[in-house]
Amino acid sequence: MNLIFATNNLHKLEEVSTMLNDSIVLFTPSQRGITEDIPENQETLEGNALQKARYIYERLHENCFADDTGLEVEALNGAPGVRSARYAGDERDMRHNMEKLLCDMKDATNRNARFRTAIALILDGREYFFEGEVKGEIMRGKAGGKGFGYDPIFRPSGYGISFAEMDLSEKNSISHRGKAVRQLVNFLNQCAG
Repeated sequence: MNLIFATNNLHKLEEVSTMLNDSIVLFTPSQRGITEDIPENQETLEGNALQKARYIYERLHENCFADDTGLEVEALNGAPGVRSARYAGDERDMRHNMEKLLCDMKDATNRNARFRTAIALILDGREYFFEGEVKGEIMRGKAGGKGFGYDPIFRPSGYGISFAEMDLSEKNSISHRGKAVRQLVNFLNQCAG
């Protein structure tokens, strides 16, 4: 089955590609001729994921999916949430986003947070949703050089290391995106079976 993943984020593409079986061939929008930025200006993760998937489907009429992920911090009333990629500004600079978050959290004793991923799939014109979450805490500083985004400052519950210190397979086994992608893959396998 050919499937377009509505992202230009190579880190996300790598994470998801390692979780798919051989019956699913993944394409990016640019491989299908869509090189412009895909809009994501909704107020929820689910809304953004669906907006991106519909954008691809309306142009190509091919099966596709999109995700949106947010880091929700209890002490910040759920922020940065849907604005996670743009927390420090529209340029999407993750180093600045992490620095702003660590600054905003410098006096916080409640470090609880969760990552949440919403996936919207459009398969033969029908829309489906999948979601995954992982709870953890915001660390007081960065640790590790793997992963991307907020991974160096997020420690999942039950672990003594950050996401950025984990191998990709270990991270995928417990992560928000990993959980949502496994639901997606299971659904696609049922459809193909």
